[in-house]
Amino acid sequence: MRIDFIISALRGGGAERVLIALSEHFVKKGHEISIITYNRVEDQYNLDPQIERLHLNKKLFPVIKVSNLLNLLFHYRKNEHRPDVIISFLSLNNLISILIGRLYGIPVIVSEHHNHRHVENPKWLTRLTWKYIYRKAKYVTVLTHNDVSFFENYKCNVVVMPNPCSFKVIPNLNSAREKTIMAIGKLNRYHHKGFDNLIKLIAPVLKQNQDWQLKIVGDGNEGLHYLSGLASQFKISKQIDFTGFRNDVRELLSKSSIFVLPSRYEGLPMVLLEAMSQGATCIAYDCFTGPAEIIEDNVNGLLIADQDQNAMQEGLKKLIENNDLRQELAQNGLRSLDKYSIDNIYQRWSKLFNSIQE
Repeated sequence: MRIDFIISALRGGGAERVLIALSEHFVKKGHEISIITYNRVEDQYNLDPQIERLHLNKKLFPVIKVSNLLNLLFHYRKNEHRPDVIISFLSLNNLISILIGRLYGIPVIVSEHHNHRHVENPKWLTRLTWKYIYRKAKYVTVLTHNDVSFFENYKCNVVVMPNPCSFKVIPNLNSAREKTIMAIGKLNRYHHKGFDNLIKLIAPVLKQNQDWQLKIVGDGNEGLHYLSGLASQFKISKQIDFTGFRNDVRELLSKSSIFVLPSRYEGLPMVLLEAMSQGATCIAYDCFTGPAEIIEDNVNGLLIADQDQNAMQEGLKKLIENNDLRQELAQNGLRSLDKYSIDNIYQRWSKLFNSIQE
């Protein structure tokens, strides 16, 4: 099957990592894969050479979304460029993909990667897309069951499609781990990711454990300036490492003892699956939505009452002080990831492809 993935750019976000994981697995299964982007941003991933990489970024109109639409319109004008199916990521890209797909008779599967309740200040065009355009897609995939009724109310054909774990699950725990608590996310989205609260609540924990450090992986100059100021204010700058964007996240996680997810809201946090797959002991707020679908409290991680900073403090202390507990939770975490394996997620996608070809 010939499949085109469409996304704005291949930056370092979760949706991009999902797209890369799926596209590389689909290639291994014999599909012809192309990845199409619009933005003139340097890729932050090295792709499988079998994947065709297309940059449709000619400035054809002053309004960027109109320019993107025209680029895709002209690209698919040639029959030989048209795939069997388009898989499009994120709302406004999905709008363009559906319109062009309908024009040329190409089935479109749109992929939502945020819970609809927590899209930050949805613009009128996003609301219009959800309400009137998504119903024209062959399928709308969402991360959890919490979004199903919302899109079904708009007469969409909705399918729950969890993120796959993009990292290979390690076979055995590495006992020689660094005394590192790791968090991952774009720094400019520090409010969404909860990094502001994390620095405040973790300050007394780090001061009591001078041999431990917090490592936050992610880029963003505005967020770095703000969060560095908080670290300085709480006098823990020497124990916090802002690494910037990293290509070696898997290796960093495999060396870290603890992974913390302090988000105020999520979809289905891929980063939590990735951390668990590398044997890091996971602790997360029970925010809406996602963490509770991955973590069973005190079985394969610690699930903390949403935004209860005192409870998060106590949870981190418990994990730092109790190596046996960390080992037990991490080991159980490795065993709990089967349903998020790339093979199992691929089978779910295959069902959609088969229904399109019928």
